[in-house]
Amino acid sequence: MLHFKKTIVAGAGVLAAAAAVAAGPAGSGLMGETAGAQVIDVPVVEGRIDAISGIVYNQVKSLRAVRQLRMTVFVPRDGAAKPAVLYFPGGGFTSSDHEKFLEMRYALARAGFVVAACEYRTVPDKFPALLNDAKAAVRFLRAHASEYGIDPSRIGILGDSAGGYVVQMMGATNGEKTWDKGDFLQESSDVQAVASIFGISDLRSIGEGLGQDKVHGSPAVTEALLVHGPAFKGFAGASILSDDDKAREASPIGHVDGSEPPFLLMHGSADKVVSPLQSKRMFEALQKAGVPAEYVLLRDAGHGDLPWYQPAVIARVVTFFKDKLGDPALLEGASRKR
Repeated sequence: MLHFKKTIVAGAGVLAAAAAVAAGPAGSGLMGETAGAQVIDVPVVEGRIDAISGIVYNQVKSLRAVRQLRMTVFVPRDGAAKPAVLYFPGGGFTSSDHEKFLEMRYALARAGFVVAACEYRTVPDKFPALLNDAKAAVRFLRAHASEYGIDPSRIGILGDSAGGYVVQMMGATNGEKTWDKGDFLQESSDVQAVASIFGISDLRSIGEGLGQDKVHGSPAVTEALLVHGPAFKGFAGASILSDDDKAREASPIGHVDGSEPPFLLMHGSADKVVSPLQSKRMFEALQKAGVPAEYVLLRDAGHGDLPWYQPAVIARVVTFFKDKLGDPALLEGASRKR
């Protein structure tokens, strides 16, 4: 398999540092100097980040086809084993465009984390396909930890909207081997930290308080298709509310038992797509089970609008992963001292 590499070279900090450096004196005897040349000294304050795209982390085989699932990995180039964060994108259970939320992924990589953005199967594939895929992605990175400079004991996950559902399911099913399918089964799919941004915790009540009962009671809504599949032949389709046990089994809140890793839940108070009550109820369930959890409610923020791309939100997520997985800068320093 071919890996295509490119290098991200200039962050805002590098540009600011370079701009602050004054031109040095002429006639300093440097090779290549000539009259009129501007000689500057550039302090090295940031490293380089390799972006490796097109990595096939799992192959889903059926009778007549093989589907390749891909990830893109940002690797800070410093030679030390680093914590990793896997990002799972939202898309209403109908798409998983993993190359988005670049602002968040780049900030995490600049902070020293290896960052993997992963696609996964969506509708019409049924649950637990997307959970199987997410766990396969974690196992893949653990199996290739030395290749990507990862400390396999420090892996966190991040997702927004439907991706938030995926990471909440991942954290809530830590230790449940039932969901591990595919390759690298000798590796653990457990994670050490979960950050969910306007994510879904209970498929039975996504529209709670939003006046969308008719929509979310329909057999055509995506959470119903995720659990029950589309109408076909003798099956007329089914509402997500038609089988409470099945819907609860496919919901993160149905698996909370106190064995979960630390959670960060973030939601906008003005979200009209995924009810803010989703994160509220998950937070309360985690608290009741004794799980370390943080809940951040953004005043007047909607679903995926501009507040989610601001430095304050991004810094909150980066800080959470530093706290729970270890600050890569401090871990690198400790590693080099040994």
